[in-house]
Amino acid sequence: MSVPITMGRFSLVSTMAVLGWAVCAAPTGSQEQKQEERYQFRVTVDLISLNVTVTDARSRFVTELLQKDFAVYEDGISQEISVYSREDLPIRMLLLLDTSASMDEKMSFAQEAAVNFVKTMKEDDLSEVMEFGSKPNVLQPFTADPDKLSRAIRMTQAGGTTSLYNALYIALKNLNRRREDIRRQAIIVLSDGEDTSSLVSFEQVMELTKDTDVVIYTISLRRPSARRGRAFSEAEHVLKKLAEETGGQWFFPNEIQELDSVYERISTELKSQYNLGYISNNPKRDGSWRRVVVQTGLPDLIVRTKLGYYAPRAN
Repeated sequence: MSVPITMGRFSLVSTMAVLGWAVCAAPTGSQEQKQEERYQFRVTVDLISLNVTVTDARSRFVTELLQKDFAVYEDGISQEISVYSREDLPIRMLLLLDTSASMDEKMSFAQEAAVNFVKTMKEDDLSEVMEFGSKPNVLQPFTADPDKLSRAIRMTQAGGTTSLYNALYIALKNLNRRREDIRRQAIIVLSDGEDTSSLVSFEQVMELTKDTDVVIYTISLRRPSARRGRAFSEAEHVLKKLAEETGGQWFFPNEIQELDSVYERISTELKSQYNLGYISNNPKRDGSWRRVVVQTGLPDLIVRTKLGYYAPRAN
């Protein structure tokens, strides 16, 4: 079966309500009788959908694997893959840009790198630009227009504190509400330090990431005075955990001039992913956390995907 499905109930679990109508056509009879003979049936399936990235030992993307090359395990138990696709689905992406005061000297270069990045999006991809200094602010709602996105990015100005967790929480909620079409969903975060002013906690953000199918990519611009300090260690931990939990990747360029290549890497990865789906053989609907591992039978390949999902609850 080769059907791309990336829907979810704010997690990897996708409840598909398939409504079917069948008409028993009688040779004679009124329209009312024919309507009475019409019936409806409903099938509910809990599909766990995984966006999967595969790289080799030299970090090159591997894009030619077949369904038989993958194995999926849930809590250590083998699962049957029922959906496989290498189709390059359109993307819904939210670009989060740190505009706190510490970004002042880096802002111009960061803007140009982000502008170059949004220009790599395909014409059917949708992107939103959000800045976060003392508070999150959407500069450009979702659009496929690169000119509008570029103008929004160049509007950013450095100042204030860093409300990273607030911005991530709002971004995740925003993406979770958008289920009108089938798309890969991603958040790309650019920041140069730790959160200093959010009302929500890192734990609250992490809990929300576990209940979503959004992949998060994080970029930290290292401050020279903080490379070995406690502040950078905390920021590094946060950005690594966000990416790891969602199957994304983290980047810590030593120089801001490396930003273009980082964005290019993210753009290529988003276009190189597989979509795998399975119906869990665990029938319990208890809302428990289920660990997911995807492997290949081929040597020296690295597989990344979301670490798990919350099972659906009864009712």
